[in-house]
Amino acid sequence: MSYNSADIAAFKNVWVFCEQRQGKMMPTTFELISEGRKLADELGVELCGILLGDDVDGIANELGGYGADKVYVCNSPLLKNYTTDGYTKVISDVVEELKPEIMLFGASNIGRDLAPRCAARLHTGLCADCTHLDVDLEGYKEFLRTGSSLDIDNMKWDSPLFDVNVNLKMTRPAFGGHLMATIVCPRFRPAMATVRPGVMQKRPFDEAAAKAVEIIHPEFSLTEADIETEVVEIVKAAKKMVDLIGADFIVSVGRGIAKDVEGGIAIAEAIAEELGGVVGSSRAVVDAGWISADHQVGQTGKTVHPKVYIALGISGAIQHKAGMQDSECIIAVNKNDAAPIFEIADYGIVGDLFKVGPLLLDSIKAAKANA
Repeated sequence: MSYNSADIAAFKNVWVFCEQRQGKMMPTTFELISEGRKLADELGVELCGILLGDDVDGIANELGGYGADKVYVCNSPLLKNYTTDGYTKVISDVVEELKPEIMLFGASNIGRDLAPRCAARLHTGLCADCTHLDVDLEGYKEFLRTGSSLDIDNMKWDSPLFDVNVNLKMTRPAFGGHLMATIVCPRFRPAMATVRPGVMQKRPFDEAAAKAVEIIHPEFSLTEADIETEVVEIVKAAKKMVDLIGADFIVSVGRGIAKDVEGGIAIAEAIAEELGGVVGSSRAVVDAGWISADHQVGQTGKTVHPKVYIALGISGAIQHKAGMQDSECIIAVNKNDAAPIFEIADYGIVGDLFKVGPLLLDSIKAAKANA
């Protein structure tokens, strides 16, 4: 049967590209499998992972533990190390044969490189860096009620161009994070999206489901002639990374540190060190050049879910709140008692961060000493 991306009725099931490196699954994969399970349930179809590598069957079962019904495993020595040519060809060939209706990639370095190449090869659209996904219209409306200022109940939802109820609704930041745009791909399949790491909630692991997942080895053809690059050596940079997504404690600084930038960051670092956490920041601090971009939390930074999020001198613009509002406990320090950050804070302290910060640090040290 010939492949035609416009023959929408021929496509079925939700697929997730399962990224592994050196035989270890990337954490974003489990987030995508968990989100894919939700989408597959909304559509009443199966959730399938596609895993590429060399002898990677041993890590395929754990995908079932997070919701996958099937995992398509493609093994080849030519797939041991990631190459754009090799991975694009294999994924495109398997998609053309099995025709999923939705395909998700993590917005990692590999995902950002691979997804657009596959989309072009498969003649379909791609929405990049998504932070929310829906198929079910009522679920999407609920998302808008809590995350937008739109008059949801008085909007017209029917479209003469496509069926709103069955299309993947892909939401992403636009205009530098000042707006959120929802995009659909109504004329072609699969609907493809890259998803920002850290924004989707990982499901609890189900051991029984991991054992029950179906492992399938689809046929594919790949030769050295298909790959125009050669991986000579993989060198891991000895660089200190800021792991905001995996941190249980984050102490973030905002524009409030302006009167003493180094002092404000030093306070945040001291509190973070005492808690065993990391330092984050608002976009304003990054834009001002006071801290590097890998510390940024928000729509145009990283989305985080720590146990405790401490905001020092952050007013709480909607772009920043979108990146941290699901933290288990939010402590905000700001001298403006009307700052929007207090709307979502569990504990709010109205005061100068340069006075409150050291007191907070002393309290943490005292609590640890008495524990």
